[in-house]
Amino acid sequence: MNLAGLSWTYLWARPLVTVLNLLLLALGLAAVSVVLLVSQQLEDALKRDLAGIDLVVGAKGSPMQIILSGVFHLDVPTGNIPAESIERWRAHPLVASVIPISLGDSYRGHRIVGTEPAYLDDRGARLAQGRPWAAPLEAVVGAEAARRTGLAVGERFVGVHGLGGDGEPHGESPYTVVGVLAPTGSVIDRLILTATESVWEVHEAATAMDDDDRRYLEAEREVTLLLLRYRSPLAAVSLPRLINAEAGLQSASPALETARLLRMVGVGTEVLRGFGAVLLAVAGLSVFIGLYHAVRERAGDLAMLRMLGAPPSRVAAVVVAEALWLAAGGLAIGLGLGHGLTALLGWWLEARQSVALTGWAWASGQWAVVVATVALAGVSAALPAWQAYRLDVTRLLQAPR
Repeated sequence: MNLAGLSWTYLWARPLVTVLNLLLLALGLAAVSVVLLVSQQLEDALKRDLAGIDLVVGAKGSPMQIILSGVFHLDVPTGNIPAESIERWRAHPLVASVIPISLGDSYRGHRIVGTEPAYLDDRGARLAQGRPWAAPLEAVVGAEAARRTGLAVGERFVGVHGLGGDGEPHGESPYTVVGVLAPTGSVIDRLILTATESVWEVHEAATAMDDDDRRYLEAEREVTLLLLRYRSPLAAVSLPRLINAEAGLQSASPALETARLLRMVGVGTEVLRGFGAVLLAVAGLSVFIGLYHAVRERAGDLAMLRMLGAPPSRVAAVVVAEALWLAAGGLAIGLGLGHGLTALLGWWLEARQSVALTGWAWASGQWAVVVATVALAGVSAALPAWQAYRLDVTRLLQAPR
């Protein structure tokens, strides 16, 4: 029998010990894999969604809430700001560009975002079908939103008040879909985009009782947020201070708030990563103990191999091969379980219009996990293999039966 077959037979001669070692290895590897997959995809998503946004301006409140609501669309906004802020900050010498964002309505859980066509270019979006909006109450649907709602070019739909999807419908102001975006892998996939004027028109139609009301509402028009891009590095120093000094305005730096968010999330990921490392260490100890006792129990069999002509190195290799079989099995089960759990988490988050995760990705840190697992198996087998290598065949054969 060859080395691989013999070691496989020896391994499953003690099935309970083998299953226990595989379980410990798989659980540790699954925990570490989930952490690596989720953290890398989360960081990549944050960088992708924040690209090109230097500052977000909203109503007074939590800067973190402003970023979560205006950039990632995962929270409710802190309020609205006057629409005249758009042109005022657009004319500022330290500002290169301003893109307004207006929130307040949704359709089947997907947010209807009032903005300008420049938002599509800024987010790197391109149309898969149709054209951009050119008039109020025309809408362009993100790839995921189109898939989940079934909206297509030419169809009409009615938004509901609020971001949860269970508010009062604006039946008097239906939207017409004029375009569907290609998938980008970013937050824009989950959105329904329209002109800022659409949001104003919908709410004014629902609120105004007569012409005087309408004129008043038009004079008091608001937007939710402004996405700013700096013209020079000097803006990063002075612009947030200028904005925060104004009544009702609050600036939020995506870089700072994202760093805070990752630190908060990092506490949980470090705990889970530590848990996985402990499980792997316990698995390594269990493999070592199992192989050590297996060598002692199989001393007679190993001596027989020596008598049949097997060199000491081949006898030791049988023990190492058992550890490598365990490492291979643990990697297959653990990585499969880790990717499956990540896919399940991604499905759960997708159903809640949250961050996109997939189990089909491969985190760069997982290569280090594979190498570390094989190394752990080698270290665990080192002493038992050396013990097998140094077996005294003569003493074993002379021992009383």
